[in-house]
Amino acid sequence: MSLRTVSLRRRVTLSAIAVLGVVLVGLVLVVDATFGAQSKRDVEAALLDKARHAQSLVKQRVRGSDLVNRLENRGVQARLVMPDGTVFGDLPDADVSNKVTRDLADGSTITLYAESSVITATQARLRRLLLLVGFGALAVTAVAMVWVVRRALAPLDAMTTLAKSIAGGDRGHRLSPARTDNELGRTAAAFDDMLDSLEGSEERTKRFVADAAHELRTPIAGVQAVAEALMQTGSAEERERLNLLLVRESRRAGRLVDDLLALARIEAGLELHRERVDLLALAEAEVSRTRLLAPDFDIAAEGTSVYVSGDPQRLAQVLANLADNARQATGAAGQVRLRVSAVGSYAWLVVSDNGPGVPPEDREHIFDRLVRLDEARDRRSGGSGLGLPIARGVVRAHGGELSCIEPAGLGAAFQVRIPLADEGTSAG
Repeated sequence: MSLRTVSLRRRVTLSAIAVLGVVLVGLVLVVDATFGAQSKRDVEAALLDKARHAQSLVKQRVRGSDLVNRLENRGVQARLVMPDGTVFGDLPDADVSNKVTRDLADGSTITLYAESSVITATQARLRRLLLLVGFGALAVTAVAMVWVVRRALAPLDAMTTLAKSIAGGDRGHRLSPARTDNELGRTAAAFDDMLDSLEGSEERTKRFVADAAHELRTPIAGVQAVAEALMQTGSAEERERLNLLLVRESRRAGRLVDDLLALARIEAGLELHRERVDLLALAEAEVSRTRLLAPDFDIAAEGTSVYVSGDPQRLAQVLANLADNARQATGAAGQVRLRVSAVGSYAWLVVSDNGPGVPPEDREHIFDRLVRLDEARDRRSGGSGLGLPIARGVVRAHGGELSCIEPAGLGAAFQVRIPLADEGTSAG
């Protein structure tokens, strides 16, 4: 997304002035046209009134030039043609806007003219007045808009100042808008939410780096201690024991590094090789793998074949993680069940065990990085504390969700929910 970085203050000011200018020009044109039309109607009405007055004067025996003189005034000219052809009054020299001709009672004909120059001059004066007032209003508005827009956009300047302050390392400050039911309020609230998210992410990253460093320090210190002991021992039996310790600690460090890399890949955007996958078949394959590792362990897969569109290796990694966690939590005498079903448009896979369970207040906390529950697992099991976050990341990459739910009985239960595959989905 590329945002056009124009001056908002200048844009708003010029836009408002342009709109006001168009409105004023339109107003001048409308008033001018309305005044011209109304003036023409008024003149025509005045001429008709004079024609009626001429009729009454003729009845009073006013004739000839006397009649013409009494009718002519204020831009109105009269021309009287008697029955014998005698003419009183002259034709107008200039253009006329209106004229009215009437036959009088004595047989004469009167024609009344209204000079257009009178109306034109008045209309021109009105037009000049409107333009003068309009340009004055535009000038006053331009000055006022500069101040008004600067004041209206002051919250944006506050956001800019705060952003620069936070970029400079001054964390913790917020805009805290008084109202969030308008444009600036919503923008400020979204800005504060973004800062909360960024600072929270930064804090979590710092904590994670510190925890990861602490986790790595233990196996590395162990490797260093065993290596130093190997250099000093001369007994073959002791050397063999130290070699085993060295291998165990190095594997533990390697496992943690692999998990950190896997988590980084998930956060960067996991690449999935999707195909049509039978979750029940994956669950049965995980049961077979677990029985190879622990032949006497009670684990079984139940349910019906349910197909999803996903990466079989990644989904198998999720099942392996959940099954291993359950086996470590319950011990050799434990029981684990993998149940596959379809509910609505989702495939559900529930991994349950009869171990000590997970307290309700910890059911979301266990998906945080480098978290271990003492009752379920400890460092001696070789876990890195990243297995469940990795599993959840893989499931979410498939458009699903992994959660720790209320078990049907004793123990713990983890539910994987993934959208069902379309009927037309094929391997690929």
